[in-house]
Amino acid sequence: MSSASSAPADVNRGLLEYTHWIYGLHSLSVLIALGGRHAIALRFAFGLPSIVAVVMNYARRSEVRGSWLESHFRWQIHTFWYAWLWIIVVSIVGFTLAIVLIGIPIWILGLAAIGIWVIYRIARGWLTLRDGRPMPMPA
Repeated sequence: MSSASSAPADVNRGLLEYTHWIYGLHSLSVLIALGGRHAIALRFAFGLPSIVAVVMNYARRSEVRGSWLESHFRWQIHTFWYAWLWIIVVSIVGFTLAIVLIGIPIWILGLAAIGIWVIYRIARGWLTLRDGRPMPMPA
């Protein structure tokens, strides 16, 4: 197992630390949700730490282009926007089905599933970054 200090030399240390901070902000959104009464998915998508993190991604995305950190930025951005997309889909389905009283449990279960997916994405990405490896990208 390698550490961050043995990360590939094609990125500067500042950008590597910056990427760790972004994972940390996303994790903070999850921790805030766990400490309160909000769904993880909702706190992740609408929480200030995650919003700041995605803005940070876009602000320095051009600096990581062509490096292995680009895959982490893409992973983080996709996690944020796909969480938004799935929250919208689950909400539409849940509220539509609320008429027949099964929509609210579907909405709650859907948000829980999105929350678990978000935790997985943050953990997998951050551990891969710690090991100094790029995220696998779809073909």
